[in-house]
Amino acid sequence: MTRVVENAADFVTIGENIHTTRIVKLGGVFHEKQEDGSDAIKYRKPDGERRLMRVPEHFASTQPYEQGQLKHFMIAVWKGMNEEGDEAASGVEYIEKEVHRQIKAGANYLDLNVDEFSYRLPEQQEAMKWLVGKVQAISKVPPSIDSSNAQIIESGFEAYDGSAGRPMLNSVALERIEALDLVIEHDATVVVSAAREDGMPEDEHERLENVGRIIEAAMSKGVAKADIYVDPLFFPISVSGEYGPHGLNAIKLIRDEYGPEIHISGGMSNVSFGLPNRKLVNAVYLRLAIDHGADSGIIDPIHTDIDAVLSLDMDSKPVQITTEMLMGNDDFCMNYITAFRSGELG
Repeated sequence: MTRVVENAADFVTIGENIHTTRIVKLGGVFHEKQEDGSDAIKYRKPDGERRLMRVPEHFASTQPYEQGQLKHFMIAVWKGMNEEGDEAASGVEYIEKEVHRQIKAGANYLDLNVDEFSYRLPEQQEAMKWLVGKVQAISKVPPSIDSSNAQIIESGFEAYDGSAGRPMLNSVALERIEALDLVIEHDATVVVSAAREDGMPEDEHERLENVGRIIEAAMSKGVAKADIYVDPLFFPISVSGEYGPHGLNAIKLIRDEYGPEIHISGGMSNVSFGLPNRKLVNAVYLRLAIDHGADSGIIDPIHTDIDAVLSLDMDSKPVQITTEMLMGNDDFCMNYITAFRSGELG
């Protein structure tokens, strides 16, 4: 198998950061307590000017806040939709600065997700329409409309005017395979998931079987192979040493089965959850994924530079220690954690 990605231009980056799931820590570097006791989130405009986005009072009674977290994009969307004047403008500006950052860092799509904005479907739909409208007003790359609900995805497509190119649907799984109709209706590219109808896949062979069924269904409807992005699904290596190899082996099986036209992508940073020095783990795993046949990723391009990933010294000690862990050869990640504590990982 020939590696599909030889340089950064060959890699399709789906910028993952504009999600209502994203958090900053209370008391962390992006949080500032105001004199009146209220909270604010610090950010910079593209020109470097320091700004504050004040957190509406009712967010202090939410569960994430009680756990020491602020869901900053949820806050930004809520402010933009519900407040007025400068307060509403700060929410819009907060989203716009991230759009600029993601595109400047190399994003080819901007993944937009509002599922946690509300538990009420009509509010989720309105939030998706609002977010797509604000993003498309300044973005030169198309949106990836991301939701576990086809109705929310449809709302996003309806709001998109096509000005930045063909949109993406993220994602279609066996449990909601009817969402393929939206791909055709809106001339979109599509992420297809390796999930079963009733849960997550057990190993690389089940991943291949599941995505094969979706790919067959998609192509039977007229979706071109080159418009399909396969997400094999990636799970934390800290939970099981098998999860790293399962993802990598699935990439190779899918590439061997479907050739160079199809794209292989996914949220590869999931593999590093629960570990220290996540940036190193993410970079090494992405390099291994590329070497196994991946040519795309749902990643944060600000923290993951593809050129740097491709130029990693795979013989360096930190990379070798990390690779051994990711290949399932480090029980409970203990060698990696010991190396981190002793400063061997840099």
